[in-house]
This record gives sequence, structure tokens and C-alpha cells, in this order.
Amino acid sequence: MTDSSSPQVFVDQAKLAYQAGEYSQAAQSFAQAAGAYTEKGDALMAAEMQNNRSVALLRSKDPQAALEAAQGTEKIFAEAGDFRRQGMALANQASALQALKRSKEAIEIYKESGDALEKAGEGELRVEVMQLLSMLCLRHFKFYEAILALQSGLAGVKNPTTRQRFMKKILFFRL
Repeated sequence: MTDSSSPQVFVDQAKLAYQAGEYSQAAQSFAQAAGAYTEKGDALMAAEMQNNRSVALLRSKDPQAALEAAQGTEKIFAEAGDFRRQGMALANQASALQALKRSKEAIEIYKESGDALEKAGEGELRVEVMQLLSMLCLRHFKFYEAILALQSGLAGVKNPTTRQRFMKKILFFRL
């Protein structure tokens, strides 16, 4: 039997709201889950919920609140040696910074995210982050940085898809 203040109850409510497109409600439920995990002394899960909250806030078009929700969580994950979640937390922050039109900061945070995901051995997630970084660099006419970011992301993929193999070949010939 689950009690109504159990973190899992809030997580379930948040997931349902998110799937229904009710992002503000999802963010609120993720915040409640984070608080419940904090009360239980589970800092990692509290940080995870804050990152989920950040994603929901970004979807609800509140990038400033999304940035604030994710800030600091990367340190909690780094201290625990959880480089995968550290990288994801940094990517959430970079996405919020990008939405806030703070591109210079977003570029730096995307790079940090890519580094953390590389440490974690998360090739596929790293490719996604490096593609976002590449697109952001292209928007700011930083063509060489864009190519390097994309090439760097693709280099770490163990089993590239057909599309990724094609992109690797194009990049090889361009450089």
C-alpha cells in the first residue's frame, strides 16, 4: 500500500500529466516528488526529479524556471560519479540557456555535457548533445566548431546507424 506523500505517487502523477501535455502540472508534481525524495534523504532521486521538472518547464515555455530547476543537480551527480545523469543535467541547462537566447553559455554547457556523457560511455546520448551543439554553432556562423562538434559526437558511436555512417563520410571528405 502506497501512502499519498510517497515520492512514487508524485512521479506517477507527473508522468501522466506530462504524457497528457499538461507540462505545468507535470512540473509541479515533479517538484513534489523532488521534495519527497529530499525528505527521505535520497539526493540523487531528488536531483533526477528536478531535471524532469526542468524538462517539463521547458516544454511549458518557461525556460528561466527550467534553468533554475536543473541548476546544481549536475554537481550532485558528479559527486556520486553518475556521469550519465550529470551529462543529461547539463544538457537540460544548456537547452534552457538556448531558449533564453544565452547562446554563448549554452555552447559551453553543451560541451561540458558532451564530456560527461563521454566519461559515462554514453555514445548515443552524446551524439544527440553534440548535434544540438553543432546546430547552435551553425546558427551563430561558427562553421568549423559545428563540424568539430558533430564529428566528435559521431566518433564515439559504437554501432552507427546508416544515417550516422553517411554523416561520418561526409564530414571526413569535408575536412
